[in-house]
Amino acid sequence: MDLNTRAPLPHSVCGLAWSRWSKMSSSGWILAVCLVVLEGGRHAVWAEEGSGSERNCSAIPPYLPPTAVNTTLRLRDLRASMIPLNISAYIIPATDAHLSEYIAPRDARLAWMSGFTGSAGTAVITQNKAVLWTDSRYWIQAERQIDCNWELERDDHIRNKSNIFDVYNTNLAPAGRLLKSIPDNLVDKIWTGRPPLPPDNPIRLPDSVIERTWPMKVEQIRAQISDNPYKPTAVLLSALDETAWLFNLRGNDIPFNPFFYSYTLLSMDEIWLFVHIERITEELKVYLNNSCYHSYCVQLLEYSSVRSYLQSYLKKPNVRVWVGTEYTNQALYELITPEDKLLTSTYSPVLTTKAVKDATEQRILKEAHIRDAVAVMQLLVWLEKKVPEGTETELTAAHFVDQCRGKQKNSRGPSFETISASGPNAALAHYSPSNETARKLSVDEMYLVDSGGQYLDGTTDITRTVHWGNPTDFQKEAYTRVLMGNIEISRTVFPAGTRGVNMEMLGRRALWEVGLNYGHGTGHGLGNYFGVHEWPVGFQSNNIPFQEGMFTSIEPGYYKENDFGIRIEDIAVTVPATTKHGNNFLTFEIVSLVPYDRKLINTSLLSPEQVHWLNKYCETIRSVVGPELERQGLKEEYDWMMKHTAPFLSAGASAVISSVTLLVTVLPSVLLHNLL
Repeated sequence: MDLNTRAPLPHSVCGLAWSRWSKMSSSGWILAVCLVVLEGGRHAVWAEEGSGSERNCSAIPPYLPPTAVNTTLRLRDLRASMIPLNISAYIIPATDAHLSEYIAPRDARLAWMSGFTGSAGTAVITQNKAVLWTDSRYWIQAERQIDCNWELERDDHIRNKSNIFDVYNTNLAPAGRLLKSIPDNLVDKIWTGRPPLPPDNPIRLPDSVIERTWPMKVEQIRAQISDNPYKPTAVLLSALDETAWLFNLRGNDIPFNPFFYSYTLLSMDEIWLFVHIERITEELKVYLNNSCYHSYCVQLLEYSSVRSYLQSYLKKPNVRVWVGTEYTNQALYELITPEDKLLTSTYSPVLTTKAVKDATEQRILKEAHIRDAVAVMQLLVWLEKKVPEGTETELTAAHFVDQCRGKQKNSRGPSFETISASGPNAALAHYSPSNETARKLSVDEMYLVDSGGQYLDGTTDITRTVHWGNPTDFQKEAYTRVLMGNIEISRTVFPAGTRGVNMEMLGRRALWEVGLNYGHGTGHGLGNYFGVHEWPVGFQSNNIPFQEGMFTSIEPGYYKENDFGIRIEDIAVTVPATTKHGNNFLTFEIVSLVPYDRKLINTSLLSPEQVHWLNKYCETIRSVVGPELERQGLKEEYDWMMKHTAPFLSAGASAVISSVTLLVTVLPSVLLHNLL
């Protein structure tokens, strides 16, 4: 059939479960799509025996590793539910109704159906085929987790949000395929034992970590509504961190993220907060002025009523609702008709306002990173002692760093599942160890640990790569070039308003020069006791321009498949830069303060400017983290820190600490600088 000829297919409707267009988690409005390319399939056999960590579906019988999930019955039940609805293809995303990156277990529909737990992916299921799309970060992980009922499509352009519905419509129309909403989430209907709603109530932040009260924030957003030339009358907030930020509230509904299920509709004279009302304490009702009806009183409505209430609001004359398309699901978006009642921007005014931290947020986030550096140094000191004994694994190391963070002031747990990876596992950019996959740590392999903490005063995220034995020349070169990328972004000076995507190549240039690269982003925003990946800050094309007071990660890497992986990640804040002639220029101040592995640095590859930057960074670690180590009585960690922050010699000298360097590490840093 000519794909450019439209043919009506009145009996061919396919279900699309894509959370950008889902309704609430209770009813889950799903979209339907028909994809003829998925017709056909092959029979897969579950295998109990074999060797290796990835599936082999071409073997006879097919081999599945213990990490794979048997999805035969789940697929059978879903397909049976599709038949009465004339659905021939059902699509399931990896996100939830709020387009969250991290989702609650009860919203992990893609993981439950397929076994694949990566954060980016899309599944399409027909009556005789099941296909998973995911990007290069997760190809190996997917081969370890899905069974032979599934085919894997390797795609570097997986997206769980933004204008995917329109893109699907455009591409399907020439083939006469129909997109249609259906009222129920078919996965939820067959998911026996689906986790319940978490029981914890939202809480308010203490005044000690707040500079702007929630009425002040409401006033800020209303000012932007009023100033908008397209004259919106209200803004709809769908992302979970939007409502939490606006009201200075936190929750515990999403693992690693202090969010709670919510929506907010904010107009110039009213505030509607959609939550599970039974979880709002009397104290919070007083805090939110729930008992009054003026413009700074919050009206509490049931979480599941947001769609019907939005419909009621839209029936009023002369209203226009402002939505950020990146986080507004289709079930709400499609209600805002006719077109003159809709105003869109990529991000809501809450997200763009939240991206710039106020003075208090900047101060306390830096303080959290100092304590976090102590915990990471405790891990690295412990590993240096324990790994040669041959008793520790990727999993025990991950648990140990969580324990170290848990002992720090204001700790609220990890900010994501620790990536603790050695040898070939480190070549998987987002690998996390399990009882089945955890390798024993060895002095003969590279080790990568990407971890972070949630604290009442901030969120952290840091990656260090180390080697306890004798790294190869190639490993040292690759590590040094990754470090060069980190340094080049960190030391760059740029005009305020520069987009991160225009600087991103600085993180890759040293790798590109020798034909190396990495397949993930170079950085992302960071929250204050919020999400570890906070949009819209970062180095991607859809991130907003950098302004003073924004926090971002800087994290170039390199991964050699089935061998080793390298990533160096620091958090930085944009600060004013002093320049000879211009004003309104910015640079980055690194707030992650843990030494890099000297054994892996080949200073002959570094420029004098890069060596100078590296030495200044080491001085900062000593002056900022040193007193905190002493305050906590951690003498062993203090001595380790002093040893690993000794000044590097000029370019061309070895980065390995010489006996002379060791001799003078006990001297004050200023005197040491003068001596060298």
